[in-house]
Amino acid sequence: MSASAAMPRLVRVSDPSGRVRVGVVEDEQLAVLPTDDMLGTLQGAELPAVETVPIVDLETLALPESWRLLVPLVAPETWAAGVTYERSREARMRESQVVDVYDLVYEAERPELFLKDAAGRRTVGPGAPIATRSDASWTVPEPELAVVLGADGDPLAVTIGNDVSSRDIEGTNPLYLPQAKIYANACSLGPALLAPTDWSVPFDIELRILDRSGELVFAEETSTANMRRSIDELVEFLRRDNPVPAGTVLLTGTGIVPPDNVSLAPGQSVEIRVPGIGTLRNPVAAATRSSERKEGLAHV
Repeated sequence: MSASAAMPRLVRVSDPSGRVRVGVVEDEQLAVLPTDDMLGTLQGAELPAVETVPIVDLETLALPESWRLLVPLVAPETWAAGVTYERSREARMRESQVVDVYDLVYEAERPELFLKDAAGRRTVGPGAPIATRSDASWTVPEPELAVVLGADGDPLAVTIGNDVSSRDIEGTNPLYLPQAKIYANACSLGPALLAPTDWSVPFDIELRILDRSGELVFAEETSTANMRRSIDELVEFLRRDNPVPAGTVLLTGTGIVPPDNVSLAPGQSVEIRVPGIGTLRNPVAAATRSSERKEGLAHV
C-alpha cells in the first residue's frame, strides 16, 4: 500500500526499566514518547519524544536487546471475520463435512463474525510464540489485515494479524469453530500500527512459513483487493446492536490457505509481511497451560 507509506508507524515497547511506552518510527530510529496511551496517540495527542532508540531491523522493527517490542495494542476485544475471500471459501468447503455452510455465508448479505479474544489473554506480539492446539493435528496460520476501531467505532488504524486456526477441528463440524480458533497463543498482532491516509488503497499480504533451519516450507501472497466484503461493511455488521469498546481489533479474514500437507509444528516460524506496516514474525510452539504462558505474556 503506497498511499500510506509516508505515515509514521506507531509501536508499543518496554524500555530497559520495564516501563511501557509508545514509540514513533522515524527513519531508522524510534522516537520514544512519555506515554503508554496508544489510542490517545493515534487520535492526535502530540507529545515530545523523551529519547530515541536505534532500530535494528526496519521490517520487523527489532530493537536493541534491552528494549522489547510489544503487541501494538492490548485490545479489549478482538473479533474476526471469516470466508471474506474466494480462496478461503474454496478451502473451507474442501475440508468441511458440511460444505454448503461456507458457500452460503460467502454469498450471503450477513458476514461471518466471531469473537477471537478479549483483553489480550490469547494474543501475543512480535517474537512471542504462537501455538498449536494439543488436541489438533492440522494447524495453520491465517494472515490477515487487522483493523483497530476508535472511540466512535470507526476504523482508526491497521496492523498485521495472524488468526491461528485448527483446520481439522473446524472441518469436523463448523460448530467447533470456537475451539478451533480460541485458545492460548492463537492470535498474534504487530509489529506496528499504521493510520492509512486513504482507506480505499488495498494492502498486499505476504506469508512465509520456515522450518527450524530457516528453510522455506510454504509461501504465498494476496491482496485485500480480493476481499468479497469491504472493511466498512464488516465494521458496520460488527457494530450493529453490539457495544464495541474503543481499541477493539477486527481481523478481516484471510486470502491465503496453505495446502493440505502443510501444518504448523513446534520449531517452525511464521512471517507475515504487509508493505507499509512491516513484518510480523512468530516462532511456533506446542500448546501450554495458562500458568506457563509467561514468555508470551511478556510480549503483551
